[in-house]
Amino acid sequence: MAAPAGSNHVWVGAETGAFKGVNLQKKVATNVVGGSGLSRGRGVCALCWGDPAQTEVLVGSLDRSVRVFSTEKGKFVGSRLCPGGDGAFCGLGVLGSSIVTCVESGLIQVWGEDEAEKPQLEVPAGPGLCRMRQDPTRPHRVGTGGKENGLKVWDLQRPGEPLFRAKNVRNDWLDLRVPIWERDLQFLPGSDRIVTCTGHGQVRLYDPSTPRRRPVLDTTFGEGPLTALALPPGDTSVVVGSARGDVAVIDLRKGRVLRALKGFAGGVRGLQCHPHLPLVASCGLDRFLRVHGLEDGGLRHKVYLKSRLTCLLLNTHLDWEAEEEPPPQTEVKDEEGDELWDTLEPVPAPRGGKKRKSSGL
Repeated sequence: MAAPAGSNHVWVGAETGAFKGVNLQKKVATNVVGGSGLSRGRGVCALCWGDPAQTEVLVGSLDRSVRVFSTEKGKFVGSRLCPGGDGAFCGLGVLGSSIVTCVESGLIQVWGEDEAEKPQLEVPAGPGLCRMRQDPTRPHRVGTGGKENGLKVWDLQRPGEPLFRAKNVRNDWLDLRVPIWERDLQFLPGSDRIVTCTGHGQVRLYDPSTPRRRPVLDTTFGEGPLTALALPPGDTSVVVGSARGDVAVIDLRKGRVLRALKGFAGGVRGLQCHPHLPLVASCGLDRFLRVHGLEDGGLRHKVYLKSRLTCLLLNTHLDWEAEEEPPPQTEVKDEEGDELWDTLEPVPAPRGGKKRKSSGL
């Protein structure tokens, strides 16, 4: 039996266009979009909350539509097309009552409530974008980065020029230019610092409040491209995931691996940490949603969701620490067991035969 939409701890999107809610305590997944509604042309590529109360989920699809799902009503209550630029959504956000979208060709757009209106704002952020994210404490600030498109920070209230434009690291030991490929980024709450991960395995920390435009921390992890990152509580570490299924917690002070998370069998597409609990949720190409503990690296939950997953969103207003009620147990009375044994026929014990004499050698 499906759990009510408002009781789902995690929402996930898939390449097939599936949009599902997962209740971790009941181990139940609810298919919101299924059957004839599935189409790879409408694959889900971005998710975000539409309101602070977490009653609406914005679902961005490959057909450039943004649908509004109500967790209270358990159904979609609105939709709009967001044309302009090329490629899939690489970022989705909310600014007041407006929606902020960004596509791979580098066009950031701000859309008002009226579906017939043209975008209120358009900002060209450069081609080859892989990710756009908002500053959680200052939503009018967004960060962008991509392939040969370094980290930039934009102020949507003054969009003429970026507030910060990162400078590439110095040439390598062979004096060759280091290629740029920013895959994901996050703002550290309460500061100007930004952490990024790249398609070449680097984790970098930038501090725009200093005159230095190069990263203040530059370290590497694993052998495959890093595809996603998330910030645990505390702002001293970051969780990164790779296209090979490697996930680890990296110390942002010394650049070393604090802990590796196990159990992955495919590329990681989505990572998000709980803002108050030491938990991180992940999803990816192996079709599993997983929740790991950050303190010991143990696997807390693992749910198979049938489709290749692209992104996830945590409902942090629910009680994540509530324990699942144990299933009712049926007691077997001793008398019933005695009656069962009484109906069985006794088996005669075998007679002891004569022992065969062993011949000496």
